Amino acid sequence: MEPTSPRPEVAVGAIALREGSILLIRRGQPPFAGCWSLPGGRVEWGEALAAAVRREVDEETGLAVEVGVLAGLVERRYLPDFHYVILDYFVTPTGGDLRPGGDVTDARWVPYTDLAALELSEGLLDALRDFGVDLSG
Repeated sequence: MEPTSPRPEVAVGAIALREGSILLIRRGQPPFAGCWSLPGGRVEWGEALAAAVRREVDEETGLAVEVGVLAGLVERRYLPDFHYVILDYFVTPTGGDLRPGGDVTDARWVPYTDLAALELSEGLLDALRDFGVDLSG
């Protein structure tokens, strides 16, 4: 993904939790290609944030979600090519069939106990803890 402007990009992420697991996707594009992260991506021009969350989750995981409260935001700067302000929302799946799509190579429910064994995107666990997500199971 090439930057579209010399300004930070606004992006959204989705935090879906169920029965001791978190919904993660394996990134197929930089930054962090091959790493596991939250589903999400750029907000399109004129798109409402909640609509962007729903679209991105559907594109990347095949799941429909109800968008809940804002969990928090993170800033990711990997200059010169990437500068994102990411607003992460709690979501609740409401339907669909889990499958990877878009630019992701895998999508799955990952038990909290398996997170340490995965190559996660930089700062993911810290952000989740900052947002109050209890990953102890």
